[in-house]
Amino acid sequence: MPMQMCFRWYGEGNDKIKLSDIKQIPGVTGIVWALHNKMPGEVWEIEEINEVKRQLDEYGFNMDVVESVNVHDDIKIGLPTRDKYIENYKKTIRNLSKFGVKVICYNFMPIFDWTRSNLFHPVGDGSTALFYEKNMIQDDYNAMARYILDFTEKYGMSFPGWEPERMARLDELFRAYEGVDHEKLWANLKYFLEAIMPTCRQCDIKMAIHMDDPPWDIFGLPRLLVDEKSIGRFLEMVDDEYNCLTLCSGSLNANPENNVADIVRKYCKRIAFAHIRNVKHFENGDFSEASHRDCDGDTGIIEILKAYHDGGFEGYIRPDHGRHLWDEGPGNVRPGYGLYDRALGIMYMLGVWDTLDKQKEKKND
Repeated sequence: MPMQMCFRWYGEGNDKIKLSDIKQIPGVTGIVWALHNKMPGEVWEIEEINEVKRQLDEYGFNMDVVESVNVHDDIKIGLPTRDKYIENYKKTIRNLSKFGVKVICYNFMPIFDWTRSNLFHPVGDGSTALFYEKNMIQDDYNAMARYILDFTEKYGMSFPGWEPERMARLDELFRAYEGVDHEKLWANLKYFLEAIMPTCRQCDIKMAIHMDDPPWDIFGLPRLLVDEKSIGRFLEMVDDEYNCLTLCSGSLNANPENNVADIVRKYCKRIAFAHIRNVKHFENGDFSEASHRDCDGDTGIIEILKAYHDGGFEGYIRPDHGRHLWDEGPGNVRPGYGLYDRALGIMYMLGVWDTLDKQKEKKND
């Protein structure tokens, strides 16, 4: 099975981009989807999944990859109620398996999913991109959260991991996580995975954890999946072929000390889902999302794609955050998830991949 190119879509009525738009991007065979109206801990019901299948079937897309089935805070904190939510998670896995889902992307980050200080930062060419200003992400989590939530409220958007219902209890959540240090969070992650692995094996669904974004502790909250060493610990901790990675090049390379291509080479067989994103670093520790073109950022996109190709990667891949181009801006595009730059990113990645295929064919002749 060759590498499969996918495109993330937030669903009818929840995304300005239409499936008919995505259909026109060469090479895209699957839609990375989710039920974005579901709160962490709720069961994804058959009827709801079937409605998405109906929409995707019309355009011939597969629904093999889900991003994300979010993990309830009680599981991450390790509360007695976690077993109830783990049972719900198992039910969701079983329901998804009835529709041929092969990969569930999820994360185990406390409270916040991803963190940025500016959703539409000018890049310098007329486009904008997600931006992380190091000095703004310090002690006041309320100010950062307010910025994100004001945006979602103003433009009627909800972000995975930033559900207004959860964010309304922000101070309460921080208190609940007070006793959760790195080792406690590792233990809770292991408990969760060991509980669901038998269901994953029965259903032939791989759990693919997303790297922490950014890959360092923020606001006193522990982050686990941050570098090669921690990835190795994670895979050894629950050494099961269904315990896999969503390897995000941008999340890892937010720390320039991480060599993503080397990590891909080492763990390629356990990567079920690849996110390709380029990051531009600044000397003061700030970083900006950049186009997928190798020379526009510092992530080493060509070498990363070569590492996947050399490793015989047959999983799912998608362009991650792109810039907002042309008429895309606040109110008509999801931050990081515009149509045009991700489509350009796909064509760039496929161009690199096709070249690597040709080189391999010549070598084998």
